[in-house]
Amino acid sequence: MSTPTAPGEHGAPGVPAVPPGPHQPRRGRPAPQPGARRVPGLRREEVARLAGVSVDYYVRLERGRTLNVSDAVLDAIARALRLNDTERGHLSALARRARTRRRPMPPQRVRPGMYRILEGLTDSPAIVVGRRTDVLAANRLARALYTDFDALPPRERNMARFMFLDKAARELYVDWASAARGTVAGLHLYAGRHPHDRDLAELIGELSLRDQDFRRWWAEHDVLRRTHGSKRRHHPVVGDLTLDYEALTPNGDPDQILGVYTAEPGSASEQALRLLASWTSEPATMPRPNPAALDPQAGAG
Repeated sequence: MSTPTAPGEHGAPGVPAVPPGPHQPRRGRPAPQPGARRVPGLRREEVARLAGVSVDYYVRLERGRTLNVSDAVLDAIARALRLNDTERGHLSALARRARTRRRPMPPQRVRPGMYRILEGLTDSPAIVVGRRTDVLAANRLARALYTDFDALPPRERNMARFMFLDKAARELYVDWASAARGTVAGLHLYAGRHPHDRDLAELIGELSLRDQDFRRWWAEHDVLRRTHGSKRRHHPVVGDLTLDYEALTPNGDPDQILGVYTAEPGSASEQALRLLASWTSEPATMPRPNPAALDPQAGAG
């Protein structure tokens, strides 16, 4: 799915209500009408026709000038573009944001119980990622696999910054381009839910200035939600690993994700994880918390 980004209020990434044209057709998506055109994809008038709305109305939707968009119209546009579930949700979030009052975002907190879960996962890398891919907590194996986020200044504890600004990431990720594009698509998905997040605007601005790959992929406006799958890594100490991952959302904070990585029993990757655990000299104690992520309400009552 394509969603444009223009400067919003106070420098926050701005997003209109619907994707702009021309729309790039994907596998299984409607094909454009034949005829010469400079850019491949569906024209606005084609999308409007497929959705059963006027071109003028569609353009106003695209530019965020129509505040009260009905669910029926959004469904029609989603069907016309053959959006998947993640893209449909993103489209709805973009439409809702025009009707939602801006509220201050409270700081994210990691519950002590979550830290104990991380501590107990001694054989699996595990990491808690929050808004904007901020790293809120990571266990010993996750720090050994990626980088010691705890040793970084709080502002730099961020997976997107690690992905694009740390040279080690390009060696660690076997398919760095695919992983990096997925990170950008995840940030776009987050931007649809929180378009006025000033810290996000700062992050996007910094990465756009410092990395041309990020700048190019951000302009493509894809969205992606990863919930499970397989990842390949090449660690400088233990070599290649193929790890399955599960992304779990704890109750109480939909913008917080617990990512857990496991290796197939008896595999070379499992042996590599064991070697990685023995290689790091840090004792298996509770992960050092990010001071900004401590939950002051934990244990109350």
